[in-house]
Amino acid sequence: MGRLRAGWLLVGFIGSALLLMPVQALARKFGWPIAKTLPNRYHRFLCKLIGIRVIKRGEPYKGGACLIAANHTSWLDIPIMASLQPSSFVAKSEVAGWPFFGTLARLQETVFVERERRTRTAESRNEIHARIAGGDRLVLFPEGTSSDGNRVLNFKSALMSVAQLTIVNGEEDREDDLVVQPVSVAYVKLHGMPMGRQFRPFFAWYGDMDLFPHLWEAFSLGPIDVVVEYHKPVTIREIGNRKALAMYCEAACRRGVTEAINGRFAPLPGELPVEPAHVEVPARRAAAQ
Repeated sequence: MGRLRAGWLLVGFIGSALLLMPVQALARKFGWPIAKTLPNRYHRFLCKLIGIRVIKRGEPYKGGACLIAANHTSWLDIPIMASLQPSSFVAKSEVAGWPFFGTLARLQETVFVERERRTRTAESRNEIHARIAGGDRLVLFPEGTSSDGNRVLNFKSALMSVAQLTIVNGEEDREDDLVVQPVSVAYVKLHGMPMGRQFRPFFAWYGDMDLFPHLWEAFSLGPIDVVVEYHKPVTIREIGNRKALAMYCEAACRRGVTEAINGRFAPLPGELPVEPAHVEVPARRAAAQ
């Protein structure tokens, strides 16, 4: 049954992507509004297809320009986060050359950076700033690599320097600080049961794993629950400097992953609405699960 499931999901994933890729390419070329919304809709469909139940805690920042700083576990982080709101991502330059996935990344307007070349940091920072100032929501993975899903690695501060730049608010004739919001992503359940340390690495993609065998294995195992938590947004003016900002985001993501894995959440004010396929769990009920 696992092989049948994996085969069906792989055909559905690749087939649906090939069907929509020309549409997205044309939308980008001619500047159609759907170019910003189609990836979000596609990733919501992809989460339903694969059997990913996304449990959202907290709220994304909606007060203006914002950079998201998230921990990174798997290629699944991309559809999971992009299903919650229209987003583009910051990725290492090698991704652009990957067959199939590189094309998908370019169609979603990914910003490619050369992490190993410090001389390109300022150029990458300026590109990220320009995209955010233009209204895009960008997701940065400051760890610089992916983990096994059981922990959060140290956040690198280099690209956090983008938060030192302000955003011009033309409507009100002022310059606003760029807001950075930490977001934690934790893989918590398999077939409705706690996933445990031994199963989480089957969904994590890290080290020298080959992508397609890992994708097949993850598809064969079954539906999963993932907790995505939006933490308190801050500015570099509040924190002090880019290194302190990286440390704050790292600590918030580490706390969020630990709480989600253990099933013990800090309380959140109010209740969140429930959507089909994407479930938002009130803090008190989440703590009781």
